[in-house]
Amino acid sequence: MLILESVALAFAFLMSLFTFMRLFSRHSNRQTTAKNNSADVLGWEKLDQLLDMLSTLQEEGVSYSGLVSREDFGKAVLKASCRLMNCERGSIMLWEESGGHLKIVAAIPETGKPQTLFLKPGEGIAGEAFSKAQTIFIEDPSSDPRYLSSQNHAHPFLSMPLLIQSKPIGVLNLHATGNAAPFKDHNAKFLKILASEAAITFHNLELFERLETFYLEMVKTLARAVDSKDHYTHEHSDRASSRAKRLAKALDLDPVYARYVEYAALLHDIGKIGIDEAILNKPGKLTAEEYEEMKKHPLIGHQILAPVKFLGPVAQMVLHHQEWYDGRGYPSGLKGEKIPLGSRIVAVIDAWDAMTSDRPYRKALGREKAIAELQKGAGTQFDPAVVAAFLKIEAEEGLAFK
Repeated sequence: MLILESVALAFAFLMSLFTFMRLFSRHSNRQTTAKNNSADVLGWEKLDQLLDMLSTLQEEGVSYSGLVSREDFGKAVLKASCRLMNCERGSIMLWEESGGHLKIVAAIPETGKPQTLFLKPGEGIAGEAFSKAQTIFIEDPSSDPRYLSSQNHAHPFLSMPLLIQSKPIGVLNLHATGNAAPFKDHNAKFLKILASEAAITFHNLELFERLETFYLEMVKTLARAVDSKDHYTHEHSDRASSRAKRLAKALDLDPVYARYVEYAALLHDIGKIGIDEAILNKPGKLTAEEYEEMKKHPLIGHQILAPVKFLGPVAQMVLHHQEWYDGRGYPSGLKGEKIPLGSRIVAVIDAWDAMTSDRPYRKALGREKAIAELQKGAGTQFDPAVVAAFLKIEAEEGLAFK
């Protein structure tokens, strides 16, 4: 998280510096001729445009790291670059270590076709710009043998490397079509600033993805440790996660929120790692004291997950997955839509898996009886809309949903 915070601070400093320069220039312009004023106005208008773009990209890339994909961020960067230079065609290629090549992650216009262009370092104009870590500008690509394209483009072409401490991680390619701004002077300098900021964010998105993967694998291991601790819930977490993914899709949830719900379903019982095994596996009814102990597992789960920043929303879902729709649940007695939607989804999935699996105190219920119990609990224990969506999927998928 320190990496992202440092980037945000550096960006804030950069924005403050540009703002000071702009204000200083406006003050100085009062002393200049009308001719010089006109030229300066064009330059500072371009800078204003750049600052707006950088603010948008910084918000999307830094504030939402872990939530936005490299492809989505690449599209945002390319749109900003094309708008800055008034271009209609371009692409962003990023280095893929596993394949040993540059791969297109964003293109304008979008073709909708599978990608077929993969460049090795030094291959084509973009590959050369990448390998040399230098911007390459070609006035007439159609006459340059390095230009690799099935189409015969005569528009000026620029390939600018995306650099992290002089090390390339990709390239930004633009075609000067139509009324594009010249690829020189302050235009190229502004584009370089945008490319530099984009490179930093691309790099941090990759670092964040690695960190996210590490944390997620760690908590998955814990979740499976819980499943193994409770002999009657073996693979319960994996089944819950799979169902959550399908239910989130049926409810047409935002992809980012859907992923949080999937994680919450996977990790909702992680707090049971702090509950005595004798209680978890007791074949008879729990005593009042034992039940109070069992009720602590959502809070323990929240305490485990909350320190991991990107799992913050998941931690809240885990904390409240035992709440009842009518407010009679625990730990907070939340009611209705005050309960996080992810928690309401997990509650239905958890109950279904509990009813259709063997438990220490009873055998699994039949499918029809489990359906009847969910319907009976709709509006009291469960969100009626979630129950309806779940049972619709159950009816459509039948055994495939188990």
